[in-house]
Amino acid sequence: MKIGLTYDLRSDYLAQGHGEEETAELDREDTIDGLEGALTGLGHQVVRVGHARALIARLAAGERWDLVFNIAEGIRGEARESQVPAILDVYGIPYTFSDPLVLAVCLDKGLAKHVVRTAGVPTPAFVVVRSAEDAARVDLPLPLFAKPIAEGTSKGIGPASRITSRPQLTETCAALLARYKQPVLVETFLPGREFTVGIVGTGADARALGAMEVVLLAGAEQGLYSYANKKDWEGNVDYVVAKDDDAEARGAIDVALAAWRALGCRDGGRVDVRSDAQGRPSFIEANPLAGLNPTISDLAILARQVGWDYPRVIAAIMASAQARLSHA
Repeated sequence: MKIGLTYDLRSDYLAQGHGEEETAELDREDTIDGLEGALTGLGHQVVRVGHARALIARLAAGERWDLVFNIAEGIRGEARESQVPAILDVYGIPYTFSDPLVLAVCLDKGLAKHVVRTAGVPTPAFVVVRSAEDAARVDLPLPLFAKPIAEGTSKGIGPASRITSRPQLTETCAALLARYKQPVLVETFLPGREFTVGIVGTGADARALGAMEVVLLAGAEQGLYSYANKKDWEGNVDYVVAKDDDAEARGAIDVALAAWRALGCRDGGRVDVRSDAQGRPSFIEANPLAGLNPTISDLAILARQVGWDYPRVIAAIMASAQARLSHA
């Protein structure tokens, strides 16, 4: 197959003057190299396309591909991950991973929680704060947790995110609203274990690679998977895939798969799950465009620990996309 590769290269946006945190979700050159190598190894011809504007220009020039392997995150807007899939839908070009609707819903953590809660998947009680007045009206019991509603890579999460007083809630929400220019998700704080569950496949065919626990080391910001912890993960975090006899981890996998299917996610990604004080896992958020760096991305780390090399992960994603497209 002739496969177009769409992505947002971090170095391009840094060169344009965008900041370090603003571009934290975007991809490195070795991610694109790894993807091209894996896809070429599967027998495909790979064409590097790049970001949404490059895609538009090449489509306007008449270029087409049998399939687009899309990992473009976008840089602007609360539905930025939907931009490339929406363009491809206009031209009738199939692509990997979720469609624009699913990507938009999952990026908005409040909407995603509404969907999974309606489907019967456990998730912490929450409210969406859009103003300082909203923050003052939050009546959920303390402690709480606050974060931007449409960011990834733990952006906006730090020690102040764990809320232990009403004045702190107002102050933290005001700071996040001012900095990120988007609503703030406020939810019940869960003090238990945190897992990320790697998933490949779509619908009933989706399966979990495993549940990887996020274990904070002594020098890390404690109690939360913060931006600082994730940015410097090698000194702050130990990623441990749970054993098969770990009942709590199995519960996390069940929650993750139920959420993945309820949201309509496709082909591959991750779901983050956290437990309450009694060890009961709940849905936190879905990552339908999970990072795919061969070395440092959570999905690749998890896969290695369960015996999957990087080409096998990419092959499973491609197999899922091809299977669902054959039935379209």
